[in-house]
Amino acid sequence: MKLITKWLLSAMALVFVAYVYTGVEVKSFTAALIAAFVIGLFNMVVRPVLVVLTLPVTVLTLGLFLFVINALMFWAAATVLEGFHVPGFLQALVGSLIYSAIGVVIDSALERLFPKK
Repeated sequence: MKLITKWLLSAMALVFVAYVYTGVEVKSFTAALIAAFVIGLFNMVVRPVLVVLTLPVTVLTLGLFLFVINALMFWAAATVLEGFHVPGFLQALVGSLIYSAIGVVIDSALERLFPKK
């Protein structure tokens, strides 16, 4: 139940990002559902590999390079999908920052609604 709720809220967050920031475009809620799934999948599979491969750069930039990795995951999902469009890297960076901030709020709310046993 928690996973489905997080997926739906993440899709709504993506629609919200598209609403408040013109650099991200979402055609429909169905496209947002698919995009939220693909972003989550990329963050689960590709992101850990990129984090390990770019560890020296991440250390040199005191962790700021992780923002670049988040933007790349966001941009990659937009490149792969129809109905979810991000025109460039800078737009992906801003969009991923907004989306990540909303994601933190979602995770915090879900921890209160569905506490670990």
